[in-house]
Amino acid sequence: MNRQTKAGSSSMQGFGLKMFSEEELRDIHYATLEVLEKTGVKFVADEALDIFEDAGAIVDRGEKIVKIPPYIVEDAINTAPSKILLAGRDPENDIVAEGKRVYFTTFGEGIKVIDPFTGEYRDSTKEDCANSALMCDALEDIDVCLRPLSANNVPRKIHSLHELDACLNNVTKPILLGGLNKKITEYLLEMASAVAGGMDKLRERPLVSIVVCPTSPLQITEGGCEAIITASRKGVPVNILSMAMGGASSPVTLGGTLVTHNAEVLAGLVLTQLVNKGVPVIYGSSTTIMDLKKTTASVGAPELGMINAAVAALSRYYLLPSWVAGG
Repeated sequence: MNRQTKAGSSSMQGFGLKMFSEEELRDIHYATLEVLEKTGVKFVADEALDIFEDAGAIVDRGEKIVKIPPYIVEDAINTAPSKILLAGRDPENDIVAEGKRVYFTTFGEGIKVIDPFTGEYRDSTKEDCANSALMCDALEDIDVCLRPLSANNVPRKIHSLHELDACLNNVTKPILLGGLNKKITEYLLEMASAVAGGMDKLRERPLVSIVVCPTSPLQITEGGCEAIITASRKGVPVNILSMAMGGASSPVTLGGTLVTHNAEVLAGLVLTQLVNKGVPVIYGSSTTIMDLKKTTASVGAPELGMINAAVAALSRYYLLPSWVAGG
């Protein structure tokens, strides 16, 4: 098992960026609770609305808006595990996500490549996905593989299945990839369970985890809801990864963007715990700011690092494992 050293441990006095005090983190939490209770989040899937209504949330079925009382949110935070295992096909590549322990991963999914043999700039293929996964497996400083490239030469509706096939055959480390809807998520987990030795074995040693990205501001699509519900019922880890963009899909201020981001992640987390209390959840983020001149996401901007530091602090505040973009 790979158990990395901790970042910024008090015993080491490591380098770090402390964005907020404990009191300021509480203020962000209280503001988030207010957004979830008063404004609510749009859950497009009817099954998600049923789950929230049964739990005592206020559901507007016409608008598909769910207003979640604070006690439901805080109960879900308390039942989500603080320590989770992400397993690899090779047990030596297992990782334990907990506290300040730091690991590194690829990100996805790229849709273009420069062909290493011809120099052509072209759409990525399933073979490219497999080759990049194999490289990920060979690089000792990469601990987790989020499928790096898209398989653009296969039918679009099932590209995730081909990408998991490419990764499972080339990676002995933990794998993450997106669940597009209920059917695709079921197929992905069926494929992973075949490798793990059955669904019980997959639950015990999750070789694959599912990533779901809310749609900012404050919405989880029908497919996203289905993926969360399906993975949670199977007991497989879910990474709720907000991609809010300050100045576009979230407020331009750092604090405002963090509240929007936090509300989206916690809304997804609540759904996981209502479906299956105790299912592992990762507090994810690829949130950044918008380049106001080019109207694009500024992935390499200094603000991304600031947001990452704040998100990591929020995840520790909730005692949840985090996943943040590196820029």
